[in-house]
Amino acid sequence: MGNSGSAVKVCTDHQGGINWLSLSPDGQRLLTGSEDGTARLWSTADSQCHGHFQGHESYITFCHLENEAAFTCSADHTIRKWDVVTGQCLAIYRGHTSIVNRILVAKDYLFSGSYDRTARCWSVDKEKQIQEFRGHRNCVLTLAHYSSRDVLEEEEEEEEEEEKVSRDLLVTGSTDCTVKVWWVSSGRCYQTLLGHTGAVLCLILDAPNRELFSGSTDYTIRTWNIVTGEQLKVFKEHQGSVICLELVNRHLYSGSADRTVKCWFVDTGERIQTYKAHKHSVSTLKYHAGILFTGSGDACARAFNSRSGVLQKIFRGHKFIINCIQIHNELLYTASHDGTLRIWDIRGICKRNKRRLKKERSVQGRSSQKGSLSRLFNNKVGCMIQQEHGE
Repeated sequence: MGNSGSAVKVCTDHQGGINWLSLSPDGQRLLTGSEDGTARLWSTADSQCHGHFQGHESYITFCHLENEAAFTCSADHTIRKWDVVTGQCLAIYRGHTSIVNRILVAKDYLFSGSYDRTARCWSVDKEKQIQEFRGHRNCVLTLAHYSSRDVLEEEEEEEEEEEKVSRDLLVTGSTDCTVKVWWVSSGRCYQTLLGHTGAVLCLILDAPNRELFSGSTDYTIRTWNIVTGEQLKVFKEHQGSVICLELVNRHLYSGSADRTVKCWFVDTGERIQTYKAHKHSVSTLKYHAGILFTGSGDACARAFNSRSGVLQKIFRGHKFIINCIQIHNELLYTASHDGTLRIWDIRGICKRNKRRLKKERSVQGRSSQKGSLSRLFNNKVGCMIQQEHGE
């Protein structure tokens, strides 16, 4: 196990817990949304706060950062759009009647999910609600988005003539134990995915493979075919709620209230690794360069070798649960309910891991060569034995 390092920088500007941390697509900025009702914009170049977005009347639950605009949603039932340069509020999206839990920006659409049991679609630029998705019996906690062009064959698309104007689909996970897939253009429910017996807390979409993964308080992860709605596999080994998911190279990582992360090979459903050492729920995780980074309710972040499961480093300093992590330029950013954003240098871990991977490949190459020679030798011995026995 590696050392527990100290943070390169601790940002204490927020006056309340940080609920979410978003990285811009160009990697130049970070956005934090807080219990203090404000969002702050940070530069990844100098780790300084360059924007303070004020206007929400209650705490911010979630935030999303684009290169030129920031989006925040709040317990005040609204979503706001901000200019990242001036800090000006550009739009307020009103319509939800309860806490807005989650937002998602895709193309010119802004999607939102709320405790009011609905999801909604907004025009990003026109500050106008385009569609309402009504059908869940309880609050909408998580969202995903895809286009039918990514998953449907031509003959299947022909069957959906009425939806041809827009082929976008929204996926929603709810505390009513269901996942629903909706046509964005009409608000019509395309599929209801039944199987979970607990609230759906997280979703991961793999559109090219037509697969959706859902994690739940029923301790399971389920895989679905997003075209047919068929349940493909159930991953059952967790002993607590599945809180977060990450999909990398057909490997699915799941963080749970049982204090572990598990790695599954998606194609077979086999559990191939369990990452232990957490003293509380695993609240967030991120894969980077062969390393699995986790954040936990025990106020620590950790780095594991993703293949061996060996704990390489513990990042100590936070006082409460780590709600979100991001990685950029070999810096780890951790946002916590203690109100701080902490920045950690992970270059050493990344270098050690690269050397280890290089060494493993070299050893594998040599063992493969030895294996070939061994097989050749064994074949020759086998032939000699056969000849001796006249076979």
